[in-house]
Amino acid sequence: MRYIAGLFLLLASVQWAQAKKVKFSVNLTGQVVNVATGIHVMGDFQTAAGYSGGDWACNTILMAKEPADTNIWSVVVDIPAFQKYEYKFVNGDQCYEVEIVPLEAQVGYNFVDNRWIYIDSLANDTTDIGAMMFSGNAPKDKYLIRPLVDMVNQTVSPNGVHLAASFQSWNPTTQRMYSFANGGSKVYETQCYVDLMNYEYKFYNGNTTTDAEIVPGSCATNSNRAITMSKDTVLPNVCFSDCQACFATTVSNTDAPLNLKVFPNPSSDILHIQTQQPISGIRLNDLSGRVILQQNQSLSSSLNIPVQQYPHGMYTLEVLLSNGDKYIQKIILQ
Repeated sequence: MRYIAGLFLLLASVQWAQAKKVKFSVNLTGQVVNVATGIHVMGDFQTAAGYSGGDWACNTILMAKEPADTNIWSVVVDIPAFQKYEYKFVNGDQCYEVEIVPLEAQVGYNFVDNRWIYIDSLANDTTDIGAMMFSGNAPKDKYLIRPLVDMVNQTVSPNGVHLAASFQSWNPTTQRMYSFANGGSKVYETQCYVDLMNYEYKFYNGNTTTDAEIVPGSCATNSNRAITMSKDTVLPNVCFSDCQACFATTVSNTDAPLNLKVFPNPSSDILHIQTQQPISGIRLNDLSGRVILQQNQSLSSSLNIPVQQYPHGMYTLEVLLSNGDKYIQKIILQ
């Protein structure tokens, strides 16, 4: 019996050591609150947090009204650290009552429209994500800034990739970035919530001041990168220690897989897409990763996309097929 009790305590202590308290909050200002069934949060962390019903159950994690602000509802859960999680808020307990997450705050890959967070610490405190506006990008009176850096030409530090900025006291240890490894990419990103001001920032291959990138003079302000915040912003995807994106600015026909044809490329009027499988969705992204066109569930093996209204330059076209395959093609609009 002592052995069994000791083993139980050991397993419990291991689980506790891996867990991190995370506070999910939502601000329902301007919404008709569903007081009958309550406010819920759902995500891919529910099983890990010990809730029954599995992940993405709409009615198992009931949130409580904050006494200091009755527009805010919150809940604290224990989930494993050093992982990325996806989630959404539900104004009620049915999945059709879920919020619509704006493009800037979405996971944004594989046509997934969830919110996301990366838990990067086992510190003995509570990670407070902030009270997100329901169907909004950020907490009330704050704005989303989403920096992206491509580490494809770097050997990534075992301590991770970090961001330090004037809005977080230039601390290279607290804002760890995450890579979705979409299509094998090494693009790292993070989300911060700021006021509408001018900011400077820099990427770190590691978590010390000596790990900072060297920002070229042509895009530097005081040896840093700079941004003037005027709205929720997904920053351009840039190469570490460079002013531009990492991939080349030319397009090769060999980039296209045999069962995907995109022509003409370059294009100035209509972009034609042909596949061997029905298309379930397409998305056109600019170099910053911002989605400028998205169509879902066309279920046709050919599409004609007008592109004359978009600025000239390089874009990435994502094509999702009905069999689950996805292809990414670089294109030029001129």
